[in-house]
Amino acid sequence: MSEKKSLAFELLGSFSFGGTGEARAGRKTLSFLQYLVVYHKRSVSSEELIEEFWPERSNNPGGALRRMLFEVRNLLKAMFPEQDDLLLTLSGGYAWNPDVCLDLDTARFEAACLEAGKKSGEERLMFLLSAISLYKGDFLPANGSGWAVGLRQYYRALYLDACKAALPLLGKKEEWPEILGICERAYKVDFATEDFTAYAMRALLAMGQREQAIEKYEAFRTKMVREFGMSPSGQVEQLYILAAGLNKRDLGVSDVFSLLRGENGEGKAFFCTFEMFQGIVALERRNLARSKEKSTLAIVSLGNGADPDTDVRRLERILLEGLRAGDPIARLEVGSYVLMLTGTDEESARGVIGRLDRTFHKTYWRSRAHITYHVAMLSAEE
Repeated sequence: MSEKKSLAFELLGSFSFGGTGEARAGRKTLSFLQYLVVYHKRSVSSEELIEEFWPERSNNPGGALRRMLFEVRNLLKAMFPEQDDLLLTLSGGYAWNPDVCLDLDTARFEAACLEAGKKSGEERLMFLLSAISLYKGDFLPANGSGWAVGLRQYYRALYLDACKAALPLLGKKEEWPEILGICERAYKVDFATEDFTAYAMRALLAMGQREQAIEKYEAFRTKMVREFGMSPSGQVEQLYILAAGLNKRDLGVSDVFSLLRGENGEGKAFFCTFEMFQGIVALERRNLARSKEKSTLAIVSLGNGADPDTDVRRLERILLEGLRAGDPIARLEVGSYVLMLTGTDEESARGVIGRLDRTFHKTYWRSRAHITYHVAMLSAEE
């Protein structure tokens, strides 16, 4: 019994055959052939093809289908000149010659993803990396047909999931260059998945490339704000704080708060987003569990009589210049701020806020604003 002949098609990143060949034909002809390739395991009916490629119901869809099949058969003959009768006409439909076997990169990619889901540890990582290497780009990127768009999203989601699953496994092995390579490729597919920026920043920091980590954060933040009008999440912001602090001082990666307590180049408190502030507080709670020190949270707000324009800017200035360099502050709403005072108990915190209140009214003595505040001790993480 003779072996089946294999025909290889690449559908991820481009449409090619035999590893090197590139099919040349009109857009609709290529889409028609690609449809038959994708669904090669079954017979495709005339009705299905007409519904997909001539939905407008032309005067003679059957004739259009026959002409298209003639073009596709000629195209296949040019692609595989040694093969005859690749596409057979059956009763009511069309199918590939059973003497040939189609080898698709999409099938191997999907199989690797599915196998990875059944494995663990090193075996899981092996299948994930195999799948990632097979994904050369989006599924049939030049095909704008509806049937191709849905499959494109499917394979893209499989690829991104494989990348996200591989990163922590590579992180345990400290395979930083490979992590960086995967993140850079995945970022081009979906930049908004923050895992790829976060892992890339971790890899760069681990390799001592702190300035590159900062550049990656800044590019990501700019794109997020431009595309979605939002800032990065806490994990990316925390990595930025770490990268920025390490870039200023040659310290080990021990604790972000040792950096926040250090000197700020501007000599001001650290103004940040609320998401970033939450991350800083979470890290400080861990620090308190080790150091047994005390830290306090405070909410400072403008009360009655405040001018919503001038007094808000005035209070921000007093907070930034009146607190220690590195004390984090975040805006809750217009005229209301939350801040963290490291190394202080509740009584000392009240003294700090009282001093800021006196400075505000001494500096802006014409203002009728009243400053209100609430303080609470920060508990250590259990």
